[in-house]
Amino acid sequence: MTEQQDWGTSPDQVQFRFRDDEIADVPAVTVDSCCDQTNATAVRIEPGDDARELLPFLDRLQLVEVNFPAYTDGRGYSAARVLREAGYTGELRAVGDVLVDQIGFMRRCGFDAFAPDKPINEDDAKTAFARWPEVYQSAADTRKPIWDLRHE
Repeated sequence: MTEQQDWGTSPDQVQFRFRDDEIADVPAVTVDSCCDQTNATAVRIEPGDDARELLPFLDRLQLVEVNFPAYTDGRGYSAARVLREAGYTGELRAVGDVLVDQIGFMRRCGFDAFAPDKPINEDDAKTAFARWPEVYQSAADTRKPIWDLRHE
C-alpha cells in the first residue's frame, strides 16, 4: 500500500490525498470549456463526458476532478483509467458521492485525491486502503499482481 501523505481535511475539501505537490487552487472548468481554452489547468469530468477528449491537453492539466453524483455511477472509474493509461500524472480527484467502500478501488484506477460530499471516518478509510494487500491484475497503481510476486 502506498503511504498516505495527509489524513486531514484540507481547506478545499480534499479529505485524502496521495501526492507531495501543492493542491491545485484553481477552479475546474467543464470538458468542453477546457478543450476551447488554451490556459485551463483544471477540469471537471461529469458523467457522460468522454475523458478521451482531454488527451491532447494532458501536459497542461494540473487537476482533473471526476464527479460521482451517485455511488452507483461507475463511469468515473473508466475516466480515471483512460487518463492514467494515457500518461496523465497530475492530480486526479474523486469528488461527490464517494463512499468508503469505493476508495480502495478508486485508488487502483488512478485516483490520488478524494473529496467526498460527506466526510469519511479516518480509521475506516485506512482499513479500506489496506483491505486487499494482494492484487490479481495490473492497474493504474504501482502494485505488482500476486502472480508476478511468485517469481521474485
